[in-house]
Amino acid sequence: MRRKGALIHSPGREIEVCGLRIWYQRKGEGPALVLLHGALSDSREWRRQLDGLSDDFTVVAWDAPGCGRSSDPPDTFRLPDYADCLMGFIDELGMERPHVLGLSFGSSLVLEFYRRYPDVPGKLVLASAYAGWAGSLPHEVVEERLKMALEDSEKPPGQVVDAFIPTMFSGPVSAEVMEETAAIMSGFHPAGLRAMARSFAEADLRDVFPHIDSPTLFIHGEEDKRSPLQVVRGFHASMPASELVIIPGVGHAVNVEAPEAFNAAVRGFLLEPDPRA
Repeated sequence: MRRKGALIHSPGREIEVCGLRIWYQRKGEGPALVLLHGALSDSREWRRQLDGLSDDFTVVAWDAPGCGRSSDPPDTFRLPDYADCLMGFIDELGMERPHVLGLSFGSSLVLEFYRRYPDVPGKLVLASAYAGWAGSLPHEVVEERLKMALEDSEKPPGQVVDAFIPTMFSGPVSAEVMEETAAIMSGFHPAGLRAMARSFAEADLRDVFPHIDSPTLFIHGEEDKRSPLQVVRGFHASMPASELVIIPGVGHAVNVEAPEAFNAAVRGFLLEPDPRA
């Protein structure tokens, strides 16, 4: 497998937000769509969405604090801090009513962002969703995941990647996808991984769902090994007006493993008239 440095970043830009250097990619014209990646990742995981959705949207994908080319946050950084940084990022780029799409950790960030800034986003897309680990998984599983993540932050990247990648997909994927995913994951920041893991472990965002007024779409892989399907079914049931798309034969990295189906679901949902308009 290719390791750190083998996958080259696409051309991007850099701004300062909340005292941190934030790197991002931007492509296309139209309504703004902000993409929030998962842990052990960065904006490069959205390559297929930057290419596939930029004909209808201005697609913006950031490297979250502590990921990719962005600065590391302080040790005390938690989900509310990520949300405030995201608000600053959106303000700095002058985006009005952007649609916000988060995958895995990014989906929890969407929920915290909505809690703090409910009037800012347009539509919400929650992919491979969690309401934080504490709001999605049994306590003992949360404790084990946190312990593992903190230990992983001290290990060589290759060792972490080899253990993590099998949990991301439903089964064998192409060599291109495997190598690309490994290269992205290998670039993780130890400080960023610790901040995200602690944020995930502390967050229980289930109480946000009943208050969401924005049209919301859940996209989930049928064979997700990290965020079990019954978890997102419960989230969907707590929001009667939300939509749920389950992509058959796909795992946690649904945007990478099934990009055509993922992009079609996102495009169709976002182009529907907003009932609040």
